[in-house]
Amino acid sequence: MWLQARLYLLLGAMFAIVYAVIVVGASAIGISGLMFYVLLAVGLLFIQYMIGPKLVEFSMRVKYVTEAEYPKLHAMVSELADAAGIPKPKVGVSPAPIPNAFAFGRSRSDGRVCVTEQITRLLSEKELRAVIGHEISHLKNRDVTVITMLSVVPMILWYVAWSFMFSRRSQGNTVLLGIGAFVLYFITNLLVLYGSRIREYYADLGSVKLGNAPHHMATALYKLVYGSARVPKESLKQMEGYKAFFASDPSRAMTELKELKQVDLDMSGTIDQGELMALRGQEVRISGSDKLMEIMSTHPNMVKRVKHLSELT
Repeated sequence: MWLQARLYLLLGAMFAIVYAVIVVGASAIGISGLMFYVLLAVGLLFIQYMIGPKLVEFSMRVKYVTEAEYPKLHAMVSELADAAGIPKPKVGVSPAPIPNAFAFGRSRSDGRVCVTEQITRLLSEKELRAVIGHEISHLKNRDVTVITMLSVVPMILWYVAWSFMFSRRSQGNTVLLGIGAFVLYFITNLLVLYGSRIREYYADLGSVKLGNAPHHMATALYKLVYGSARVPKESLKQMEGYKAFFASDPSRAMTELKELKQVDLDMSGTIDQGELMALRGQEVRISGSDKLMEIMSTHPNMVKRVKHLSELT
């Protein structure tokens, strides 16, 4: 409940910032010019919201599959969606060269859950079920919609900053207001990333609530990191624009693989219940550079994420 509350508090804070910028900007340059950029940003977001699923399908080369083609995958999605109390999402498979899964859609009734072919070969049935539970939880929580709403705020501030600093009337106070809007754009962009990280913790919790053991989710994440670390950098770059959809951030796999060695005590390539329980009472070690990287990332630091799962055992 606290994770969900933080998301909605963040949403309120972001739009309070936009309201303040509109009030200050309106008094500085006139409401008509400012409202144009606000409406433009909202319009672009609406277009993105409407065509977003098709763009993801096209970019990830998603193929929707039948129960006859993937009976176990369909059974998992159906069972978990029923447990979550949402309509069964469409089930898709992507040939993307990384082991991962993702959920997207405009609403619960428009939900789609997709896996890459590699993840089905990498994870055990229980581990895959935990990841599917994570993706189902994203749909249940409607956090895709929340993040979409949050992302309009930096977009608005970017247009406002551009208008103030580079319009023909830009001088004196309006330039200062533009600089201020640009600073707020940077800050709110970081807040959107923060919101994205919160939703990953919340989806992990949701997977556990749907009956998946925390150590199965932790092991699945560990294996996804290992699998992504083996993917060529050129292939990872192609996925860069869509990593916010994934269960883990493939671009940080090499670093996270090294960090996770402090959790995998017997170096078995899995995180069993005993190792997860041992982590529960420990303080995880994360370097300063990794903390900085996390601030700029859509996903939480993986060791911190596994630590969070240990607290759910």
